[in-house]
This record gives sequence, structure tokens and C-alpha cells, in this order.
Amino acid sequence: MMSDTDGFSFMQRFFVDSSAYSGSTVTISGKDAYHISRSLRMKKGEEISVCLPDGTLLNCKLVSFSDDEVVAEVVSAGKCLSESPVKIRVYIALPKGDKFDTVVQKSVECGAYSVTPFMSERCIAKAGDGFERKLERLNRIAYEAAKQCGRGIVPAVNPILSYEQMLDKALEADLPLFCYEADGTLPLGRILSKDVSEISVVVGSEGGFSEKEAALAREKGLLLTGLGPRILRCETAPTFVLSCLSLYYELGI
Repeated sequence: MMSDTDGFSFMQRFFVDSSAYSGSTVTISGKDAYHISRSLRMKKGEEISVCLPDGTLLNCKLVSFSDDEVVAEVVSAGKCLSESPVKIRVYIALPKGDKFDTVVQKSVECGAYSVTPFMSERCIAKAGDGFERKLERLNRIAYEAAKQCGRGIVPAVNPILSYEQMLDKALEADLPLFCYEADGTLPLGRILSKDVSEISVVVGSEGGFSEKEAALAREKGLLLTGLGPRILRCETAPTFVLSCLSLYYELGI
């Protein structure tokens, strides 16, 4: 039975590929199966919620356990209502240290559809500093954040792009926002429109963007926007923008 309401918010939540769903049962394997059976010590008959890649939310009852997989019977299915009505893709110039961990976690909690790092002139961190090896861990951070806050999907953390590659990808959105602290920008509130389905949010690293980079973004068609009178840290800016977008698109204010 399909439901229009997300009634599974207080259950343990897991994410599976479509291939794990048979229509009447869902099979959970790997680390999540171990977590259910060993860490949580759940038993037959207990309920969990399981999300498919398209955001479908399944209310399930555990029916069997083995060493590396758990099978659950689907009791009901519905649309997950925790997703934003617009897809918001965050692009951030690669920050140093563990700041990107924070950006990923908070962006997922605030509704981002994906998070993509890129290189800019003022990046202190370097793309060759083992970042590709960190992607698996960063996507696990996204996974855990999605579980914790009740998301219907797991937002992807993507490989690093060059600056121009990022601009081209950001321009694929209906509303490509380029966050810039210098003159010549429009306030965010004057740019937003209800008539969009996808938004790009581009944020700089610790040193922000150079004038040359901002000029190229404007030339290509991105909308330069200011975020108010205060200078935000690079790890704070994505959360701030996502909160503003949630206020406008989800909370109706």
C-alpha cells in the first residue's frame, strides 16, 4: 500500500540498491546487515525503514538473518517527504584539513542532492593530496548523515573537478548561484524563484575567489550573489545557503 506520508521517521533507516528489492522483500547486506544483527541486536519481527535510490520509503519487518545479509518483509511503501522539492547541488573549492568532512555532513543534513569539490586559484589544499582515497570515507559520512536526518536518498560526494569543469556543470542547473563577497552581486533573496527544479550553489575555499574567477563565472552565465554583510567561513557558507533555500522552498517563508 502506498502512503503519502513519511511515517517511518523513528525507525532505524537503511539504503539499498533497487536490485535488493523484490517487491515483497528487501535484502540488506554488508556492513548494514552486520550493524542490524550484531551491533543493534535486532530480532525477527522488529521494524526498520529502507530507502530505494528513487526515494521510495519501505516500511519493513525483519524476517531472517544470516552471517552477511538480513531479509525484511515489506509491509508498506510510500514517498519519502524529507527531500527538498528542488535538487540543490553544492560545489565547493577544496578546503584544507578536515573541513570538507564538515561540509559533506552538514550539506546532507540541510538537503543537498550532491556535493562536488573543485580546484580554484586560492585553494590551500591540493588535489593530489590523496583526496581520491578519501572519497569512500566521505561518501560514508554522507551515508551516515542521510540515515541520521531521515533523508530519502544518499547524496553523492563526487571527484574533484577543475574550475572550468565546475562552471560547466553548475550551469546545467536552472538557477546557478555563485557566492561572492565582493561588489557587483545581487542579494540571494532577489534571485530566488519558485519556478526552478535544480539549483547549483558554488562556494569558494578559505581565500574566496579571485576577481578573474568571478568575472569568468559571470561571463559564463552564473549569478553572482552575496550572503549578507558578514564574511562566512568556507565550511559555514554551504550550510548558510542551504538553510536559506530551505526557508524559501520548503518552509514557505
